[in-house]
Amino acid sequence: MKRIALLDILRGFAIIGTLGTNIWIFAYLGDLNLVFGNVLEPWWSSGDRLMQTIMLILVNGKFLGMLTLLFGAGMELKRQKAAREGYAWPGVYIWSCALLLLDGLLHYILVMEYDVLMSYAITGMIVSLIIHRSRRFMLTMMVIAGGIHVIGVTGITALLAFESGSSFNGMDTLTQLYASGTWWEQVLFRLHNFGFFRAESIAIIPLNVFLFLLGALLMRTGVFSNDESGRRKRRKLMMIGLAAGIPLNLLLLVPGGIMDVWVRYISAPVLTLGYLGIIAYGLEKGLFPKLFERFGEIGKMALSCYIVQNIIASVLFYGWGLGLGGRPSSLFILLIWLGICVLLMLFSHLWLRKYPLGPIEWLWRRLSISPSPKPGSTSQDTSV
Repeated sequence: MKRIALLDILRGFAIIGTLGTNIWIFAYLGDLNLVFGNVLEPWWSSGDRLMQTIMLILVNGKFLGMLTLLFGAGMELKRQKAAREGYAWPGVYIWSCALLLLDGLLHYILVMEYDVLMSYAITGMIVSLIIHRSRRFMLTMMVIAGGIHVIGVTGITALLAFESGSSFNGMDTLTQLYASGTWWEQVLFRLHNFGFFRAESIAIIPLNVFLFLLGALLMRTGVFSNDESGRRKRRKLMMIGLAAGIPLNLLLLVPGGIMDVWVRYISAPVLTLGYLGIIAYGLEKGLFPKLFERFGEIGKMALSCYIVQNIIASVLFYGWGLGLGGRPSSLFILLIWLGICVLLMLFSHLWLRKYPLGPIEWLWRRLSISPSPKPGSTSQDTSV
């Protein structure tokens, strides 16, 4: 099966865009009060804060939503391959999810407390039991999962409105540890606070289920195909996503961070559809072909690049590394983000010139227990 170039390019944008949110967490040494809903420094208080807010309006949750949607699209490709070649489903896909769960656990312990891979692994196990059912059943599960998610997020938003000025507790301890503690002390801290840091991964499972199934349905209906029908469908998604997503994401400007949770977990996935259409349109028109090629290379080794970018950010900002974290300017943070993006492009380009798979993707394939592919078949997605 020939790789779908658009999926690789979208995945590359998703990896880079996810770092566009996480880079602020690294730079502020884990202090979420400085990243989301900073009541002491509203977005209009300074040019520096305005720059940060604009960046978060553009990236916060949008590319995470894209990455989640693409996981579902990748799962649908695997399901189609299993049906085409006569393999049982979900079968060994559950083993792939178990590997992802282990990968996410190690990444959480050793690198970053807000890792999303463990949540994807659990979601993958759930959705693998749904995806081979009828379209009607899939849509029903989407309505249930989406309803649970919207009710939960709306409830949290209402609580924030009644308790305006509230903040995350314990951030001083966290920033002090990341400013002066050793890497091993950070590892122990993550282990001791496993429940607190993994709460988000559990809470977003209904959203993940919805987006996994949406990605699968988009793949099934030909949205990612390179024919005229696929292009028309993507343009329609782009118009819907932009028309609804832009005003919804401007709710981030509401003072006091009241709407931050709503924007990240409800508004952002809507705008994700607009971003998908814009990126696809740029590819169709042949805009910046070399740049799109670099994003495609990142997408081909997305798991490796995701881990590498978080390791680089840790080394740059944490005290056991270069110690650049604390309260750096927004311009400095953005320059670091751009620098890491360039490094990832260079890393993936040079690596793929010599090897067909990224290092983590290669290890993944070695550990995976999967049926032998038929001659001439090519895996579109080497992760999940």
